[in-house]
Amino acid sequence: MVARVSTGAFALELLRSHSLTNLARQEIEQKIMSGELPPGAKLNENTLAAQLGVSRGPVREALRALEQTGLVRVEKNRGVFVRQIPIEEADEIYELRAALEQMVGSKLARTITRGQLKELHALIGQMDQAVARGDLDAYHSLNLRFHGALVEFAGNRKLAETYRRLVNELNLFRKNTLAQDHLPTSVREHRNIADAIESGKVEIAGALLYEHVMASRERMRIAHAALGKASGPARPAGERSAGR
Repeated sequence: MVARVSTGAFALELLRSHSLTNLARQEIEQKIMSGELPPGAKLNENTLAAQLGVSRGPVREALRALEQTGLVRVEKNRGVFVRQIPIEEADEIYELRAALEQMVGSKLARTITRGQLKELHALIGQMDQAVARGDLDAYHSLNLRFHGALVEFAGNRKLAETYRRLVNELNLFRKNTLAQDHLPTSVREHRNIADAIESGKVEIAGALLYEHVMASRERMRIAHAALGKASGPARPAGERSAGR
C-alpha cells in the first residue's frame, strides 16, 4: 500500500510538473509571438517565473523546449535569448514553406469541404476589414490563421508540425516588416487561392500558393531594406524599429 501511495504521489507530481512546463512554454511563446519579448531580448528565469506564478523549474524546461522549436537560443555563460533571424535564413524558410504550401493547395483542391471553404472565406472577409481599418496587427494574425487553416485542412500531421516550426521562426523576422501598402495585394492573393481550391483546380491552386509565398518573400525583402535604411547602420542588436 505504501509503495502504491508513493508511486501515485510521484505520478501526480510528474503530471503537475509537466502541466506547469506546458503552461510556461505556451505563455512564453505567446510573449515572443506578440512581440512583448522581441528578437534579441534576454530571458531571465527568475523574472519569467515571477510573472507566470511558477517556480524556475518549469520555466527552465519551457525554455529548453522553445530552443528545440527554434524560438530561443542558449549562449554559454551569457543566458537565453529570443532568436534573431537573419534575412538569409528567412529566405530559406520562405523557399521551404512555399514548397510545402504548394503541396497543400494541390491536395485541398481535391479534398476541401464546404465547411472548410466557408471558414476560409470568412477569414478573407475579416482580412478585408483589417485592411480597411489599416490594422496591421489584426491582418498579421488573420494571415497566420488563413495559412494555418489550409495546412490543418490538408490532414498531414508531420507536414503541420514542420509548417508550425517554420512559421514560428519566420514570425521572429517578418512581423516588423509588415507594410500597409502591401496588404490589399496580399488579401487579393488569398482570395484567388481560395477560389482556385473551391473550383478544384489542382495545379493552379498549388501554383498560386507557391507564388503567393514567394511574393511574400519579395515583399519581406523590400520592407526589410526600407527598415534598414530608416534605422541607420548603428542600430543595436535586438532593438525594434518604431516605424513598423
